[in-house]
Amino acid sequence: MPLAAAASASLFRGRQVVLTPLPETDPGAVERVREWWTQCGGIVTLLSAERHDALLSAVSHLPHLLAFALFQCVAQAAQKNPIITSLVAGSFRDMTRIASGHPGIWLDICADNRPAILATLDDLIAGLADMRAVVADDDRDGLERRLQHAREARANLPSRISRPEELAEVRIPIPDRTGAAAEVFTLAAELGVNIPSFEVVHSAEGNRGVAVVLVDAADAELFRGGLMARGFRPAVQRLQ
Repeated sequence: MPLAAAASASLFRGRQVVLTPLPETDPGAVERVREWWTQCGGIVTLLSAERHDALLSAVSHLPHLLAFALFQCVAQAAQKNPIITSLVAGSFRDMTRIASGHPGIWLDICADNRPAILATLDDLIAGLADMRAVVADDDRDGLERRLQHAREARANLPSRISRPEELAEVRIPIPDRTGAAAEVFTLAAELGVNIPSFEVVHSAEGNRGVAVVLVDAADAELFRGGLMARGFRPAVQRLQ
């Protein structure tokens, strides 16, 4: 298939685009590039290169390094207790998914952005030390406050979904049969059910996936009934 046939006019719509002009960069050139990205639908932010690297060290580089470190920790434990790998649940798989990427790029990132990454790692280490102290002291109130704060912060992350109160989440364990995942989206199209967002997570039972899709709340029961008629076991919950 020609590459042009796979093009999408909405590819960058609503996406963050960061421009990092240097002090000597022609302002006119910056404006032309900004306008080009805006016409593509991007949300353009101008940052200094230093500021960009500091922010990305927290939201991009740190999660990857944390995934690598977490997997290494469990891998070392598996040398003494091989059974631990059979106990791996969905949360561990989800947190370490990005560790499966090629490591080569991270050698250059860690070299080029070393100061910012080190500062972010120091913050993480301090946070872990704080969490360790709370657990060691059996400070249930302190632990609950931290967990609740993290939960609220996670819920307040920017989302491309503009009307969550009108949506429902449908969690669909994918049966072990060929084409099962495709059936979910084919059914949605047949029923006229729009799916504005979806992701696939791992189930607690092992390698089997769970499709997590968002649909209009008004269509949730129709979609649920159609799924059940085809042998799926969906769970539906309103977002708000």
